[in-house]
Order: sequence, then structure tokens, then C-alpha cells
Amino acid sequence: MTNPIEAVRLADPYPGYAALVAERPFAFDPALSAWVAADAAAVRAVLGSAALRVRPVAEPVPAGIVGTPAGEVFGDLVRMTDGGLQQHLKGVVVEALGTADPVYAARLAAEQTRASLATGGEVPFEELMFAVPARVVAALCGLDADGSAEAARLIGDFVQCIPALATPEQQAAALAAARLQELLGPGLEHAGAAGNGLLAGLVRAAREASWTRTAPLLANAVGFLSQTYDATAGLIGNTLLALARGEETPKTPAAWERFVREVARHDAPVQNTRRFAAEPFRHGAAEVAPGEQVLVLLAAANRDPAVNPDPHAFRPGREAPVVFTFGAAAHRCPGGSLAVAIAGAVVGTLLDSGFDPARLPSGLAGPAEVTYRRLANARIPVL
Repeated sequence: MTNPIEAVRLADPYPGYAALVAERPFAFDPALSAWVAADAAAVRAVLGSAALRVRPVAEPVPAGIVGTPAGEVFGDLVRMTDGGLQQHLKGVVVEALGTADPVYAARLAAEQTRASLATGGEVPFEELMFAVPARVVAALCGLDADGSAEAARLIGDFVQCIPALATPEQQAAALAAARLQELLGPGLEHAGAAGNGLLAGLVRAAREASWTRTAPLLANAVGFLSQTYDATAGLIGNTLLALARGEETPKTPAAWERFVREVARHDAPVQNTRRFAAEPFRHGAAEVAPGEQVLVLLAAANRDPAVNPDPHAFRPGREAPVVFTFGAAAHRCPGGSLAVAIAGAVVGTLLDSGFDPARLPSGLAGPAEVTYRRLANARIPVL
């Protein structure tokens, strides 16, 4: 099959993933110089192991952004660090995100979507997929309309400067992180104990956890935006493609939630992640040596029949589905419910405006004319 990195951009990568689950659930891939975890058991073991880290031990921050504002933010993100300090701060971040109301976020997303569509003309898919979710999260952080629009533009630059394969031009956008901190800093500084919004929740959770360092809080406020960017864009795009394939359109908010959660499992917006061995790691008869890396195929494990019966069927409302898209264990993404609410509201509002998903190429079982952004782990259709 095509290697698992290139598979992210295929019209239908899932037969290849299924072959890995069945035949090579945890094996070394010489072409990638990495171990590949494909089935649910291997993915669970890898994501739950303290021997495997989210970053190489010798490079906690990508070399291209070391010494830049983006590097400083990256080094404090709970999703990019490990250890006891990370777990302390992760608890603060999870508590803060727990204060966000998905119903309110969905209402904001619907309002932003209607505003984007009000200009007329062709459907602005790029804006709906990337900018609208970012503006919603910025608004949840307390930014006004102008600040939210600026934050949405800046977060795109920040996200692009991080990957190892970022170009020098993309790395030059690392300064966007400084402006994002300027935008969010006052809200964090003045957030009151009784205030609403993500920043107030972050300050409140930090006080309750006796966390006193401000810079990591501000970095993770930026992280609220960055984690929204590619993942929610892919979730919106892949939800539209599911409807284009003829899946039944949800009629209620609860049905939309079930539908989008099944999209997250069936056609995951985040297809893979990586782990790096700081200590020896064993799974079955295989041993990963310190310094080696593991490519974790979240999208393949989502379709492992051992955890999700009839995994290739699209079935909203599955009983207790196992979904690895938002990670697991110490680095499980706490913003999954927020992403699902925003995606459902954007797509639902677009359909309410009269848009017919049948106008889109369907992908997967349909015509192979869908193309995807050239990204190593995010599956985002070009619409």
C-alpha cells in the first residue's frame, strides 16, 4: 500500500489501514524509519506508555522555531510536553475547557457562519472550515469581533510554522505567536474569579490548582486556538463529504452531535500522531529502542473490528464507540466536545442556507475527485 503518511491524502486510505490492522498491527517500517502502530491494542499501548514521549528527547521544540515567540509558546503547550509538571498544567487546561458551553459555542458558530454566507457568491469553504472555528474560540476567550478576526488570521501562521517540514517562509511567521499573546494577555491578566469564558476558567482553575506561572497559561490560551485550527477544519470538511455520499441529514442538535462524532471515527480529521522512545518500549514481541519513533495510526485503530463492530459502516449513534481521533491517556484532547459542537453548527447552518451537499464530490465510496491538503497527519479536503 501507499505509506501511511501519503495515505492521509488518498481518496480512500481505509482498505490500506485495514490491511495493516489485520496483518501488521505493530511493526517496523523501514521506508519510514519508524514503528507503525495500527490496531487498537497497539495504539492504546503506545499512547498510554510513559516510555514514549510526544517530542524527541533531544529536540523538545522544533529546531526551526527555537528562540522565537512560537518556540516559547510551543515549549509550554501541554500537548507537546510530558511529565509531572505537564500533568499539573494539563489538569488546569482540562478544567478550563470544561467551563466552555458547547451549546453557546454552537450558537456562536452558527452566527459566524451566517455572517460569512451573507456576502453572497460562492460558498467560502476555506473561511467556514478554518476561520469560523478560530473566531468562535477567540470569542470564547473574550476577544471582540476585530480581535477574533485577527486571531483567526494569526493562528493560521502559527500552525504552519511548527511542522518539521515547514519552509523558511512559514517559519518566519513564528512572530505571529507574539501578537497572539498580546491579544490574549490582557484578558488573562484581568480575568476575574467570577468571570465567564475560557480565560476566566483558566485563571480560576490555575488558582484552585496552585499554579502560579503565567507564561504557560498564556501559551495554552494560544493552544486553544491552534488545536482548533486543522482538526476542526477537517471535521467540517469530512462531515460535508459524508453528507455528499448520501448519509441521512441530522434533524436535531443531538442527531448532529451523533453524526459528527461518527465522522470523527469513520473519516478522522487527525489521522495519525507520533511518539518518541525515551526508554525501551515493548509491545508483544517487538521492542522499540530509545531514540526510535512510533507512527500512531489513529484512523486505522478507529476502524479496528476488535473495538468497533462493522467498523467500515457509517453508523451515527453507535453504542459506546471507541474513537482515537482525539487521542488517549495523558494527551487526550479535552476539546473534542467543543470541536464537535462547532463543526455540527457550521455544517447545519450551511445546509439551512439552502446549500446542497450533493454538489460536492463524495470521496471514499464515491468518485475519487476529492483532493486533500498536503499534510502529514490532518485529513482536510479541498472544497
